This record gives sequence, C-alpha cells and structure tokens, in this order.
Amino acid sequence: MAGLNVRFTEEELTALRERAEAEGRSMQSFVHDAVMRAVDEHARLFDEAAEHVLRASEELNRRLA
Repeated sequence: MAGLNVRFTEEELTALRERAEAEGRSMQSFVHDAVMRAVDEHARLFDEAAEHVLRASEELNRRLA
C-alpha cells in the first residue's frame, strides 16, 4: 500500500491524537477518514459548481445560436 508523508505542527499532532483517542480510533484511521471526507466534499463542491456553470452557459449558448 502506498504511503503519504504529511507534516503537522506539534499542536496539530496533539489535536489529532486527542480527537482520535476521544473517538477510540487510531490516528491512522482517523486521518484516513478525514482526508477521504475532504476529498468527497471537494468533489461534490466541484460538481455543483460545474453544474451551475453549465446551466448558466446553456441560456447564453441558446441566445448565441
């Protein structure tokens, strides 16, 4: 499995450790899930923006045709 080295400040690492511990999870699974949620959210926002642009362009393209 591929790995990824990510740098955190000591404060950020402490916050991650505390949150993972509070949820009874390993840091690895906690960070993995957080990153995947961020990827999914970014993709969702990108898709929504693309759909908005397509709808706005549709009317303009119709007028220009």
